[in-house]
Amino acid sequence: MGPLRDRPGAGATPGHCPVEQGVWMLRHVTAIRYVTPLREGGSLPGLMEADDLGTYVVKFYGAGQGSKVLVAEIVSGELARGLGLPVPELVTVELDPALGASEPDQEVQELLRASPGLNLGIDFLPGALDLDPRAFPVGPELAGRVLWFDALVGNVDRSWRNANMLFWHGAPYLIDHGATLTFQHAWSAAQGWVHRPFDAADHVLLGCAPDLDAADAALAPRITPELLQGAVDAVPDRWLADEPGFAGPDDVRAAIVAQVLARRDAREAWLPGVKAAAAARADGRTEPPPTRGPKPPFRVAQREHRA
Repeated sequence: MGPLRDRPGAGATPGHCPVEQGVWMLRHVTAIRYVTPLREGGSLPGLMEADDLGTYVVKFYGAGQGSKVLVAEIVSGELARGLGLPVPELVTVELDPALGASEPDQEVQELLRASPGLNLGIDFLPGALDLDPRAFPVGPELAGRVLWFDALVGNVDRSWRNANMLFWHGAPYLIDHGATLTFQHAWSAAQGWVHRPFDAADHVLLGCAPDLDAADAALAPRITPELLQGAVDAVPDRWLADEPGFAGPDDVRAAIVAQVLARRDAREAWLPGVKAAAAARADGRTEPPPTRGPKPPFRVAQREHRA
């Protein structure tokens, strides 16, 4: 990989304008080399080098899961960052499908051909480990905030089976938020998402004594229209265009903001169940899973860049 750049943690990142001061724009880079596919998920992201000397895990809008997954990645990821949670930097990546011409995997070539132009990049953290709270303890404050946030955005994809948290240079990072904000996939039933209970039984941090009362007191007041508007404004127009029932991208952005604000205000519908799950684990009424499962760690092995 190229020379190390400043690595963003929680809070504002290089290339961003803080949400409270205006539109939060993602940095834009151009991919210059396709390194290797990452086969940890169904969307087949790829490791790519860019013209800023950085290396990124790129998720492609032409993948079978579609652009709504990328919208969720940005909105939830930037919302988490605005709440002070640690998230790797997100960037938009300009892709020339010709970069995959020498890739022997036909599936990869087809994916790149289906994804010209803008795609989503996540800063690659070389040597990062999957965060297992039994190996890398997480305190009640952070555990409570992460669990509260996941319940807010409906993230069921941070479980003991697949933590979607990395441990890098002594700090945790939250990744992979494409499974959040699922109301986008069925706008006609979006109101039901607002009050939907959150099943926390399998959450990877449930056994870390999460302080949900403190998290609610700290984070709920920070879920403001301004914070959410900054997060949705970071989504490229092309990923929000042509949504049935909406006049244009700005209308979709306004609907996403309204949905998350409504869920914030409906915490009595989902937060008590999350607290009950945490209390049951603390009291020994539910048992922690015996294993995180057979899935290999995400981005653990040092991947050799092909010459």
